Amino acid sequence: MGPIPEAIPVSTDQKGTRILARTFFNQLRAAGYTPHQVIGIATELLELVTTDLREGDKAGATQPTPEAVPEWQQRA
Repeated sequence: MGPIPEAIPVSTDQKGTRILARTFFNQLRAAGYTPHQVIGIATELLELVTTDLREGDKAGATQPTPEAVPEWQQRA
């Protein structure tokens, strides 16, 4: 086996997002997924992101802040 290639940083700009989505779509279609199956996958992805965001909102609302806890100590 050859050396492991370095990770390519993921672009978070709009163009990078569009390229990533198109690549994912093309890979799914090349693997034989139908347009309806691709829609199903996209729906599942949206549900996962929605759940993650909701759980993140709940966790952020319940975590104490340094001001709320006097014994809060930041460790290096």
